[in-house]
Amino acid sequence: MTHTLTAKEQSLAKIFSDDYVFTIPGYQRPYAWGRDQAQELLDDLLGALASAPAQLSDAAPYFLGSIVLIKAEALPEATVVDGQQRLTTLTLLLSAIRATVGDDELQKDITGCIYEKGSLVKGTQARYRLLLRERDRDFFRQYVQHENGLQALAQLNTVLPDAQARLRANAQVFMDGLAKLQQPELTRLVQFVITRCYLVTVATPDLDSAYRIFGVLNSRGLDLSATDILKAEIIGGIEPTLRDAYTKKWEDEEEDLGRDEFGDLFSHIRMVYRKAKPQGTLLKEFKEHVVPARQPRSFVDEVLLPMAQAFCELRDADYASTHHAELVNEHLRWLNRLEFKDWVPPALTFFVRYRQQPEAVLDFFRDLERLGYSMLARRAGVNERIERFSALTGAVEAGSDLSAASSPLQLSPEEQYQTYAALSGPLYETHSPRALALLLLRLDHLMSDGSASYQHEVVSVEHVMPQQPAPNSQWANWVPDKAVHQLWVHRLGNLALLSRKKNSSASNRDFDWKKSAYFTKGGSTAFALTTQVLQFADWTAEVMQRRQDAMLAKLEEHWRLQDRQSKTALAEALLAELEGAGDAALFELESSRHGLAAAAQEDGKVFTVLAGSQAKLDWSGQPHSYQQLRDDLRNAGALKPSEDGTHLVFAADTPFKSPSAASATVLGRTDNGRNTWRLKGSTITYAAWQDNLPGTRPATGRSEV
Repeated sequence: MTHTLTAKEQSLAKIFSDDYVFTIPGYQRPYAWGRDQAQELLDDLLGALASAPAQLSDAAPYFLGSIVLIKAEALPEATVVDGQQRLTTLTLLLSAIRATVGDDELQKDITGCIYEKGSLVKGTQARYRLLLRERDRDFFRQYVQHENGLQALAQLNTVLPDAQARLRANAQVFMDGLAKLQQPELTRLVQFVITRCYLVTVATPDLDSAYRIFGVLNSRGLDLSATDILKAEIIGGIEPTLRDAYTKKWEDEEEDLGRDEFGDLFSHIRMVYRKAKPQGTLLKEFKEHVVPARQPRSFVDEVLLPMAQAFCELRDADYASTHHAELVNEHLRWLNRLEFKDWVPPALTFFVRYRQQPEAVLDFFRDLERLGYSMLARRAGVNERIERFSALTGAVEAGSDLSAASSPLQLSPEEQYQTYAALSGPLYETHSPRALALLLLRLDHLMSDGSASYQHEVVSVEHVMPQQPAPNSQWANWVPDKAVHQLWVHRLGNLALLSRKKNSSASNRDFDWKKSAYFTKGGSTAFALTTQVLQFADWTAEVMQRRQDAMLAKLEEHWRLQDRQSKTALAEALLAELEGAGDAALFELESSRHGLAAAAQEDGKVFTVLAGSQAKLDWSGQPHSYQQLRDDLRNAGALKPSEDGTHLVFAADTPFKSPSAASATVLGRTDNGRNTWRLKGSTITYAAWQDNLPGTRPATGRSEV
């Protein structure tokens, strides 16, 4: 079936005719236009009418914007994806003109634009041009669409739900404005509205296409969101007798979190199940990957509600427990300050499972802060963060030991080394102002023994020793060597925090002036790091070295970086260990893109992929002899489909003649296994391992060199 898209400019005479029956779906927000918007619409129309020629057919078209519909070409039924505010308010305006104008025939004509009356003779029901959400549909018919409804609405003094109260208020705006017009002006107004006012209708029979069109046309982000559409589909899948109760559960959580953060929650839930960088829209990926969404009641009760409650507590740093609550909340406050939120999915996954275990909660969020700030210091990219935190989500779901050195929650010795090296380096030069300020605020809190509280609207990082000290200044006397100046100027030991914007004209002032007038505010400073600076009489390289050592010691202790080892040192230690471990060596291959993991053993004679290793379901590369080898293994039963059918699994230990034959079988394409396989628990490739072997020691990879 071809999914055609149509876009037409159509007068309201066409819009409010038998060509269209508009329905506002349940996933739309309630009617939201207020008195200001209603007044603005009326004023605009009256202004356009005032400048129109006497013959309205000669008047320029007046455009009211666009509406996006899900609509088949030959049928009048149209689901409104975007445009409910305009259509509802225009219907309300027509009803107000009908209630104000004195001509019976004109009233009947206006009624024909609002709804088509039923006929006893023909046995037909009344057909309404616009059907609001079910909650407001009967109210709209009784008080807006039916004749004399607005008069009854004006006299209605009961407390109404928000959407209905707005309809009443806007009806009053229109009635008050129209009461000032003479009958000929009212007639001319309704003629202008019906014949010279236009909407652009964009229609497609496909929901996803309509949603994409809505996103393009409305860069300001109006009513509709992916969560609204998901709500319609999920709540719509619940039996009718329970639908209202589940709608209330859904909307209560959305109201508690706020609309924007409710959307963020769905993005995090998507990531909990997706565990990979998003490749499509939230709507598309949620449907494909969040399996519980296919069981609507279970999704709401077992996923959405627990996750929403957890998200609220994590966001507000509001964990409540008889033990460790304040310590947990402190870690959460610092996590929430991070400029990336990739840590949230594993945090949600852990919290809904273990929130009643305060010891475990404290350990987890202490280590999660450590991991998050290590990534900030190391400037880990978005792909690295997604891969790491997705692995952590999987480890939580699997019930793995998160304290184990191999856990994705923990920092490896090499990561500890990289973190410490980054913190030791020229941070001001290597990190963004926001990231640098956050690292220094975290350090400041530690230096103050946790007593500092940060409520400053502005926090900036300032050099103590200027970047370009004036010749013959005290700064140049203290650090005369330009190389030493360059070594220290951007490092922690020379940085301070200000609770104000930096003043470039103050940067080169002498040390005493900076201490008394710049680093303090009202005679004191809010930051422990800056108070520390005030205690020094001069500012030499030795002072900066002592300060740097003290600052790094605090961070080293808090983030447990004592076991750090460089990549070179780790490789040398591992190779030395392997030399004494006999002929067998273990290797691993991971493909985050395809969600695969495989393990293998090299004994010098064969390269054996171990049972339980995963392989891609299909061959995707160029034809090769390895493809035939792979097919033979499948036919022999050595490679079998996984239970969920997403990949293949090695049913038994399977020997190969080379690491490349093994990696090609795993990845479903030709591959240089010497670069793909890595020593288990390290970043050392098979090739690097082989290069360090004694020349007499056999290895299957030698046949590939």
